Amino acid sequence: RSDCMLRSGLKTLAAAALAACLALPASAQTYPSQNITVMVAFPAGGLADIIARLVSTKLEGRLKQSVVVENRGGAGGNIAAKAVVNSAPDGYTLLATTSGLAANLTASKNRGFEQSDLRPIAFVAISPDVIAVHPSNPAKDLKEFIANAKEKSFTYGSAGAGTGPQIGAEYFFQEVAKVKYVHVPFQGGAPAITATLGNHVDALVLTLPPVVPQIVQGKLRGLGVASEKRNSAIPDVPTYGEMGYPGVYSGSWVAFFAPAKTPDAVVSKLNSEINALMAEPDSLEKLKQNGFDPVVKDVAGSEAYYKSEVASWGKMVNAIGFSN
Repeated sequence: RSDCMLRSGLKTLAAAALAACLALPASAQTYPSQNITVMVAFPAGGLADIIARLVSTKLEGRLKQSVVVENRGGAGGNIAAKAVVNSAPDGYTLLATTSGLAANLTASKNRGFEQSDLRPIAFVAISPDVIAVHPSNPAKDLKEFIANAKEKSFTYGSAGAGTGPQIGAEYFFQEVAKVKYVHVPFQGGAPAITATLGNHVDALVLTLPPVVPQIVQGKLRGLGVASEKRNSAIPDVPTYGEMGYPGVYSGSWVAFFAPAKTPDAVVSKLNSEINALMAEPDSLEKLKQNGFDPVVKDVAGSEAYYKSEVASWGKMVNAIGFSN
């Protein structure tokens, strides 16, 4: 009888193991069967938020499920990243973030997660950084601003310590322009813009999209864009190269990530859906109007790009001796 019970128990264990093995592909095949949360690593109105809302709205129609955007800013994007890392790896909690993630993997010592804890789903857009000032600032362009800074220290605002534009700004001010300054970090692009509009900081360094309306309307003056050519969203603003700083390129991408153990089938499905929706004419037009260029990569390409970006930003972080 005990022999019988043993065999029966083994059969039950085997059946349970088989069910567990089959559950993962089955769940991937039926994905999504509930609401999806996209956790944006920065406050509303910022770079990641603009793209997250565009993607989420279109993803709802394609997946026939609600996609909820939740802004969880702070710590240069680390708070949201850590929350997603600690969520269930089932494709229902995603991270929308920027190049700051790649920079923080070197710069942040107490971030609470590692590079291997997240896997990229899709890189969707990239845009250059811009330096802008209040219209009352005497500098009419970047050349004048730097010349004035040689005589007197200035303050500049960013979306937070460890964000891509802040790392790029530190590198430019320290290593290239060699000027004295004080960094004023904010919890996202929107509050940094508000502070500059109020003339509470001397300058603003952000990735372009959230600043486009303010520059176009004349509420802020764009001094220079850190790109190879001028951006079509603000064609009157010169490049850093035109201002005497050739080869200075700095910008941020926006990408979607999931916990590392999220099933391949779920990641592949999300990658193909996001790439398809971003290729639609109205999506491309919205990118252009906001100063973005589209990025299209499959899952393998996204993985390779993520690794290369972590290495690239790591070199810049180490060059300026930055940590947070």
